[in-house]
Amino acid sequence: MNIILAAVIFIGVVWLTFRWLELHTNHGKEIPVPNVMNKSVHEAIKVLDDVGLEYEVDSFKFDPKYKPFQVLDIFPKPGARVKGGRTIMLKVNPRTWAKVTVPDILDKYKGLAFLRLDQVGLKVGDTIFEPNIQRDAVIRMLFNGTALKPGTQLERFSTIDLVIGAGPKRNIGVPNLVGLSVAEAKAIISNNLFETGLVEHEDGKGDPSDIVYYQDPVAGSLRDQGMQIDLWASKKAPSEMGSRIAYLNSIYRIKIDTTLPPVRYEEIPAFDEPVFEPKPNPETPKPTVPPTAPATTPSQPKTGASGTTGSAPAGTTANKKQEASTTKPAATIPEKPKVRKVVVE
Repeated sequence: MNIILAAVIFIGVVWLTFRWLELHTNHGKEIPVPNVMNKSVHEAIKVLDDVGLEYEVDSFKFDPKYKPFQVLDIFPKPGARVKGGRTIMLKVNPRTWAKVTVPDILDKYKGLAFLRLDQVGLKVGDTIFEPNIQRDAVIRMLFNGTALKPGTQLERFSTIDLVIGAGPKRNIGVPNLVGLSVAEAKAIISNNLFETGLVEHEDGKGDPSDIVYYQDPVAGSLRDQGMQIDLWASKKAPSEMGSRIAYLNSIYRIKIDTTLPPVRYEEIPAFDEPVFEPKPNPETPKPTVPPTAPATTPSQPKTGASGTTGSAPAGTTANKKQEASTTKPAATIPEKPKVRKVVVE
């Protein structure tokens, strides 16, 4: 009996569980997905609400061939049977292109700037060249005539105009800034394509309302664009700063004495390289031959024991001296003079 009772209880619990699932999940009650393709998103939402289905809208990429807010795709597909309350995904054509962030291309080379704009989906419109020391660099960005800052959100494929540096402008007249405030002088310097250099305040506080009493370079001189203009300012008027101006003139206004006579340049004749001829070597003097004493003829020749004449034999000392005196020394060959090298600087 216990086994039968346990089996009955188990079967009852299983039946009740499946019955509860049928009621909870609406088993057998399926709804076909309506076809809302090519309808506007507002019309599609109304149809889904009427049949008891939920919806979720996804902004698909913009396609100019279709109308704004037109339903381009739906999931599950139209005709599929789903439970009541199922979420239907609608992909809708947005009103326009999605927005993108303008990249920071200021002070960048124009070729790199064009590449970065193309990567984010922005187009380059007019390129305006303006005198600037940064040749071929992007100075400003314009959108509909208004200056554009990096990081601004624009619609994809928007057109941006670029102001590009054309190189420095030459021989610009330096404006007269003496008597103006420091703030006014800086504005004029910027408008005249120069840069503000050293600004020295007499009291060292840096008040922009101080009056400029000295400037370098001097007003009226010609300089290239981008050159710096140094300023000296004080609370006093320029007429009260005579000693200070004289001191600065001795440093920045050096005068060149033009009263000296001009240098005369005379033509120097061409220099001919001297030709050195070798001098003849004096001849070697010939040795003098001492006079030979005359041979004395004996009055009577001496006869030896053998009865021969008493003349000296061939190998005697007298004959050797005579031969030596009559023999001439060999003539010496004069040496060829050496050529000396002469370096003419």
